[in-house]
Amino acid sequence: MEQKPALGRRKSAVARVYVVAGTGNIVINGRELNDYFKEETLQYIVNQPFEVTGTTGQFDVKVTLVGGGTKGQAEAVRLGISRALCEVDKEAYRASLKAAGFLTRDAREVERKKPGQPGARRRFQFSKR
Repeated sequence: MEQKPALGRRKSAVARVYVVAGTGNIVINGRELNDYFKEETLQYIVNQPFEVTGTTGQFDVKVTLVGGGTKGQAEAVRLGISRALCEVDKEAYRASLKAAGFLTRDAREVERKKPGQPGARRRFQFSKR
């Protein structure tokens, strides 16, 4: 099986994901998954597409991550892996990944700060006198 590329995004994080048949190794920016994401919840998020499709340990994944925080990066990797698995075998994996909601890009972004106020929605305290 040749290498299947995919792109995953979340907030300001961008993950370029390459999936190849293998033994289940996940390498992110040249580091192992356990080394890159220390928290077990983030490791769980990254591994969710494999658990849903029942392909744990069947594919090697190489990821290039840029931008964002740890949670956004983990969710970007999850979307990228899900899209790559669809490229591998659309009929087998697409239905279960779609049902789990892993093929939908979460479009929520941070709202920009407006001039003349301290944050995006926050206003300075009103003073009548």
